[in-house]
Amino acid sequence: MPAAPEADSRFNEFVILQAQNAGLFLGQIPNPHSGEKQLNLRAAKSVIDSLEMLAFKTLGNLTGSEEKLLATALDNLRPLFQAAYDSANH
Repeated sequence: MPAAPEADSRFNEFVILQAQNAGLFLGQIPNPHSGEKQLNLRAAKSVIDSLEMLAFKTLGNLTGSEEKLLATALDNLRPLFQAAYDSANH
């Protein structure tokens, strides 16, 4: 029987940082330098794609809390991206 995955706090920090980056690119978080909200769909999509790839590549190797954090980040970011995309293209 394979050993259970071990938690790594760096993983959680990485996922949270990437989710914050996506939020910044989706105009959800003000730019720390300018204080203004900006939209960069290409950058946001790149971050979301990277998190999706991470979820796929780490399948079965995460703790329950790591898996939940990553899934929650993606579940929150996908509709924000879709709404921003729809708004920018209408």
